[in-house]
Amino acid sequence: MSYYKHPSAIVDDGAQIGEGSRVWHFVHVCGGAQIGKGVSLGQNVFVGNKVVIGDACKIQNNVSVYDNVTLEDGVFCGPSMVFTNVYNPRSLIERKDEYRDTLVIKGATLGPNCFIVCGFTIGEFDFVGAGEVVNKDVPAYALMVGVPAKQIGWMSEFGEQLDLPLEGEGEAICTHTGARYVLNGKKITKYNQEETNDSLC
Repeated sequence: MSYYKHPSAIVDDGAQIGEGSRVWHFVHVCGGAQIGKGVSLGQNVFVGNKVVIGDACKIQNNVSVYDNVTLEDGVFCGPSMVFTNVYNPRSLIERKDEYRDTLVIKGATLGPNCFIVCGFTIGEFDFVGAGEVVNKDVPAYALMVGVPAKQIGWMSEFGEQLDLPLEGEGEAICTHTGARYVLNGKKITKYNQEETNDSLC
């Protein structure tokens, strides 16, 4: 076995778990799950059958990743945050054929106790604050707060707020990485330090 599994964890036959991943206390991974390399599943995490988790994700304690949720590489799920897969659940009505897909793109952070309504896409390197409710698609690099969550700014890949308006024109340099973030309308484009240096020559 190329990953660590705590004795109290249950990993059903057929589950795929990548090298260097860690499955901690009281975790349950269903047999159809696909989990990448270097992933950490904290205490009391549940991973459903129709779930894909990319490399280097961190799923903190008490998170259930239900069917039809896909997490790309480097996604952070804070303690007790919530995914769903049925929009209008009823105990007396079977709705397994109505599951809605949720996609969390590379590098996004989902804060503790936040709630992700099913059927939406959380953009690349987004930052969803603690306790927020996301009920719509979120653009890349967005900083989201509130119930329901609204965008109040932009975040760098390093995880710090950028000094840019919500929309219009502008640019900001990350003091940690040298990366340049250019705002055009309501969209951010990130340029690496090498690209920034080349543009200044």
